[in-house]
Amino acid sequence: MSGYAIAHGLCINCGKVFSFNPHAVPSIRVEGVREPVCWPCMTKANRERVANGLEPFPVREDAYEPIPAEEL
Repeated sequence: MSGYAIAHGLCINCGKVFSFNPHAVPSIRVEGVREPVCWPCMTKANRERVANGLEPFPVREDAYEPIPAEEL
């Protein structure tokens, strides 16, 4: 039997619930624990970084997509 899986959690920045690939979502470590960051917050952060002459944080194309269940 095969299927897909997606994680749900709170964005560490804005606190909104969102869905993500647990292996690819951008995250911030808080007290040693990876905390996920939603797409709108990553987009905003990267716009600000570029405006300040910095490289944007990398975001994988599959960061906010389901994954095959066997990859969990």
